[in-house]
This record gives sequence, C-alpha cells and structure tokens, in this order.
Amino acid sequence: MSPARARANPSKLALPAASPESVGLCPQRTQRLMDVLQTEVERQRLPGAVALIARHGKLALFESLGALDPALGTPMTRDAIFRIYSMTKPIVSVAAMMLMEQGRLLLSDPVAKYLPEYAAQNVAGVADGSVQLRAVRQQATIQDLLRHTAGFTYEFMGSSVVQRQYAQARIGSRSRSNVDFSHVLAGLPLMFEPGSMWEYGRATDVLGRVIEVACGQTLGAYLQTQIFQPLGMIDTGFSVPEREHGRIAEPFARDPEGGLQMRMIDVREVPVMESGGGGLASTANDYARFLQFMLNRGELDGVRLLGPRTVDFMTADHLGEVPVNGGASRVLLPLGHGFGLGFAVRKERGVAPVPGSVGTYFWGGMAGTTFFVDPAEDLFACLMLQAPNQREYYRMLLRDLVYATLMD
Repeated sequence: MSPARARANPSKLALPAASPESVGLCPQRTQRLMDVLQTEVERQRLPGAVALIARHGKLALFESLGALDPALGTPMTRDAIFRIYSMTKPIVSVAAMMLMEQGRLLLSDPVAKYLPEYAAQNVAGVADGSVQLRAVRQQATIQDLLRHTAGFTYEFMGSSVVQRQYAQARIGSRSRSNVDFSHVLAGLPLMFEPGSMWEYGRATDVLGRVIEVACGQTLGAYLQTQIFQPLGMIDTGFSVPEREHGRIAEPFARDPEGGLQMRMIDVREVPVMESGGGGLASTANDYARFLQFMLNRGELDGVRLLGPRTVDFMTADHLGEVPVNGGASRVLLPLGHGFGLGFAVRKERGVAPVPGSVGTYFWGGMAGTTFFVDPAEDLFACLMLQAPNQREYYRMLLRDLVYATLMD
C-alpha cells in the first residue's frame, strides 16, 4: 500500500451499486443473508463481517455488521482491512500468468530453471519404520506450483514426517526472506512425487519467488505496479501502513467455541518474507475489483492485464485424473470440484454439498475470508471476516444464502 495510492478516493473505485431486484436477486432473500450473519454476531460466534454480492458488474449488496475489533467494541466498516491469507494465491497466480503471456516463463518449465536449488529434490517415504528418501522421477513444473501438484504440503495440515520437518524448520516464518525461504524449503523432502497428487501446500510461496526471478523485482513491488495500481486496489499489500492501523479487523481474543485460538499474522509489521501463498491484507472493495476483473475475463475499467482465453484456461480444471490427498486437502477440495491455476473449480452441478454452476471457481483464507465467482450467472460474492476456527461453516453458509437470492 503506497502513500500515493492511499490518498486516492475509494468511492471512485467502487463498483456501481444497484438494487437487488434490478440484477435478478430477491431483495428479501438478500436481506436474509445479512439477518443470518447478524444472528451469528448476536450469538457472539462471529465478531463482524463485510458481505458483498455483485451481478452484471453492479453491487447488489455491500454491507458491514458487527465489530471491527471486538476487544474495543469498534463497529465494523465497509473499508475494514482483513488478513486474507490464501486469497493471496489467486492474485499471485494471475501475476505468474501475466509473465507467461509476456513470454517470460512457460508453465512446462521446471521450477529449477528459475530456482536451481530445486534441481535435486527428494521424496520422503517410510519403510520398516524409518524414513527413506529417493530422488524425484520428474521435476516439478510451474504448472505444478499453480495447481498444487508439486509435492509440497503445509506443516499445519497433518503430522507426517515431511510436515514435522516443515514445522521444525519453522518454514512459515515471516522473518526469513523469500530467497532464504526457498533455499530452506528446497532442502526438505517432498511429500509426494511431483504431478502425482493434489496436496495443498507451500507451492504458491515458491511461485512468488519464481516471479521475483522472472521479473527482476520483489514480489511486493511487482504486484503493486502490475496488478494493484492498474486495478485500483488501493488498500492491498503485505503490510498495513501505520495511518491505516485503525481499520484492521480483529478476531475474538478467544475462540467462541473453545478451540485452540489461531495466532494471526501481524500485518502492522513489514514482513521480511512476502508470502505469495498467504501474506496479503486487503479490503472487500479491493478484492471485489479483482474478482470483477476475473469475471470480465482479464479486464477492468479499460485496463486489461490478461487475455480472455488465459482466464478461461486458469479457471478450467487442471487435475484431470490426478487424485486428491485425503485428510485436510480433501476437506478443502469438495467432491465435484477440481483445481485450476490458483482456484478450485466446480466440475459438476451436483455432488458437492453446496449449490453452484459448473465452472464456478473459488477460494478462501485461513482467517475466514472467502469468495466465489460464477461466470454462468455473471455473479460473484465475497465475505470478509476474521473467525479462523469457524471458516468452513461460513464458506458453506455464504454459498447457500447467495444462491437462494437468485430469481431469474
């Protein structure tokens, strides 16, 4: 978030507003979404939220409720700044595809072409109670990074041998540079053979480092000049400037359901590592501009960053017959879905436990933020909140309530 851009008038960057009925939504059912969220606030299960629905390029709903900071009782505002964690991934994926369109990288390129430390990776296995390493049969590619088939994992998603090594190496530290992070991760074994399994993990952090090498800038600088400034995302960055600290949304001090409270990243501090997989802070309005850009197939307000066919390519399924690992990864990728280049993608109208059109794509962040884009309905919705342990419930709830509003 640069000082020059922070002085821009946010109202001039908002999508045009419209009544729900004018874009085919039921007003009463649209209000129901807010009523349900308000009930969650009153039950003290949700600190506060900003909800947004857009259709046909217009905002049919853009409202805030509850508390910005429950410890202080500060009311939530529509311009609140949220830690969006893994909603960073779609933005960084777009950055990589922009470089592909410029001929600066190929998706078939091995990661080691840009990051030589990945040239001799090993896969970990367990035999006779001991860990055994073997060299990978094929190197991970840029496409593997984008679709999470590069063999990486997350240390907090299980207790396998590899995940324990990630934790011991403090691989999630924000005090390690992107360069140092990449070298440390490259020295750890993979959980799976590249290309063999969908396992959600640190791949987009590695992709962020690839972008740095390919463009010759830091990831933050590249995102700022090539995506945030062109799209008018005036409040998005890897840290929040001091003058805007009063707009940062906070979770409850203790989990309302008694679970282990997740420690949130401190976006008031400038991190050494600019995490392509989960480091950004943003607002509902900024992210709505990004989602409208995606729904417009690569263009917003006359600014085109990607070609339409590239957006179609990104939001198609790229897994095919590649299986999804069980456990935490299976929870993140529901039945009836595949994964594209930075987004989960719906493949079937049924099967999944939430409604939606074939071709809908979505993702969310660990602190509770979530979005989905439905090109068939010319619709997207975004819910910003900081309730990490309740995130899966609110993701499902948003989908159910938004589709219930559609009347035409």
